[in-house]
Amino acid sequence: MKVYFISGLAADSRVFIHIRLPQGFEIVHLDWIPPQKDESLSHYAVRLGEKIDTSEPFALVGLSMGGMIATEIAKKYPPFALILFCSVPTHTHMPGYFQWAYFLRLHKLVPVAALKLASRLKRGFTADNVTDQRLIKQIIQESDPAFIRWAIHAILSWKNEVIPSPLWHIHGSKDGILPIRYTKPTHQVQGGNHLMIMSKANELNLFLKEILDHSNNAALQDTTVL
Repeated sequence: MKVYFISGLAADSRVFIHIRLPQGFEIVHLDWIPPQKDESLSHYAVRLGEKIDTSEPFALVGLSMGGMIATEIAKKYPPFALILFCSVPTHTHMPGYFQWAYFLRLHKLVPVAALKLASRLKRGFTADNVTDQRLIKQIIQESDPAFIRWAIHAILSWKNEVIPSPLWHIHGSKDGILPIRYTKPTHQVQGGNHLMIMSKANELNLFLKEILDHSNNAALQDTTVL
């Protein structure tokens, strides 16, 4: 069974390097596509979701911004499991200062190069080992500035209020980008930060096994009843 993974802002599929799925499940990465001019997050998500084979059951996993995208996709193409890492399912779970940044257009004033530098400095030290630190810095360095500029505006102007079901939301207790106090995760990882997809991969793999096996069994039971 296919499990589609969506990475976060200024990242790509390489951030999932330590993720392992239980037997019977296959990782498929939904890589970013170029956004259209002034495109909303929800519209972009539907276009990205067209890559999914909806003729068979599938699961969605989204990291950070990828979780917001996955939430929008799930509204159009319902998965048998929607799993968010270090993300939020609605705009109301974002910190209030995100809205202030949007209204003041602060994201329009800061150069993307400065954002990438700050991200490299912060995230490079949140990985557990030197190899992961180097990989993260490389990923951020290679990210597309135009995509980052669009994505920041799309995130800050996102207005989703619908939470698809079934939803599993896994969040770190020390997430500094999307603080846990503003959202309501189903699972909490003690000491996990916004980059725990790498630094806490073993714990996340256990969560994935539990969720995917449970969801798959539930889906099979529903099919048997039908």
